[in-house]
Amino acid sequence: MAAILLIEDDPLVRRGLQLALGRHGHDVRTADTGEDGLRQFRSATPDLVVLDLMLPGIDGFEVCRRIRASGETPVIMLTARGDDFDVVGGLEAGADDYVIKPAQPTVLDARIRAVLRRSTSGPDGMRVHRDLHIDTTALTVSSNGEQVMLTPTELRLLLTLSRAPGRVFSRQQLLEEVWEHDYLGDSRLVDNCVQRLRAKIEANPATPEYVQTVRGFGYRFGPV
Repeated sequence: MAAILLIEDDPLVRRGLQLALGRHGHDVRTADTGEDGLRQFRSATPDLVVLDLMLPGIDGFEVCRRIRASGETPVIMLTARGDDFDVVGGLEAGADDYVIKPAQPTVLDARIRAVLRRSTSGPDGMRVHRDLHIDTTALTVSSNGEQVMLTPTELRLLLTLSRAPGRVFSRQQLLEEVWEHDYLGDSRLVDNCVQRLRAKIEANPATPEYVQTVRGFGYRFGPV
């Protein structure tokens, strides 16, 4: 059972999703404003946050930025539109995934479980790539001896790429392996996560040494 914080201002949507996710086995707390959501986030330490972007007062974009600045708790955003403003803005704020409203509870539950699985252990061992050390047992990453704090999605992306240095992964392959999207998904999820990962592990994100772009296809982990 996962502890979920649902931040949604529409009372019907909020109650409906709370009941539905509860039937799927989750323990769901709710908040109807960004301010209340942030208070509950600090006091309850949920496993995951489901966040509506269009909130009164502090909007969902700012709530997401503050959650991301304070820790690595996964965030799935709810957006009433599928346009670039909402989706790209939410991903740049640090969201791990998104669901377009009206959200189907089964779809949302599948996304929640996929995000939470990203923090589970992979194969035992230590991967050393120059100054970057990836412990696949403890699920920790360090660079130049300093621990790097990654979200579960960023960590899963790094584990996937680094298991086969030099292999090129298409964006669709990464969507299937990291996000568990088994359909033609939104490549912006991949691109925004790569940008965040580079900012944390690369000495110079503009000229990445580890997560390299293969133009017109996808990404690869730089060969050792």
